[in-house]
Amino acid sequence: MNAPIDVKHLLPAWEQFRAATDIAPIRDEAHYTQMTQMLEALLDEIRGDENHPAMGLVDIVGDLIEDYEAAHHPLLEATGVQALRFLMEQHGLKQSDLSEIGSQGVISEILTGKRDLNIRQVRLLSERFRVSTASFI
Repeated sequence: MNAPIDVKHLLPAWEQFRAATDIAPIRDEAHYTQMTQMLEALLDEIRGDENHPAMGLVDIVGDLIEDYEAAHHPLLEATGVQALRFLMEQHGLKQSDLSEIGSQGVISEILTGKRDLNIRQVRLLSERFRVSTASFI
């Protein structure tokens, strides 16, 4: 975008969008719940398509959730892979038990850090373990 931004025309669209979505820094637990539900709905909508037009919105909502969780639900600096390892251990699962995520080779590459989890895998893991998608981001 090389053209200057016309803020006077942008603000009404922003106010309408904000009123419809309540996307803003998360204020409290109720707003946190609302934003996590929105993220899950967005992930359902994009169905793993990383080129979907809503991916920017997924990133924004995910960042807001991450910021709130860091301030109000701090974890012991766990990565998505560490969360996956923990959940696998807690549920007594082996790599071969996660076939919906990918082959045993793919799971191995994820667990060793050679491959990142993609959005489809994050959504599936979130559903399987009944945890927030943010756990794996």
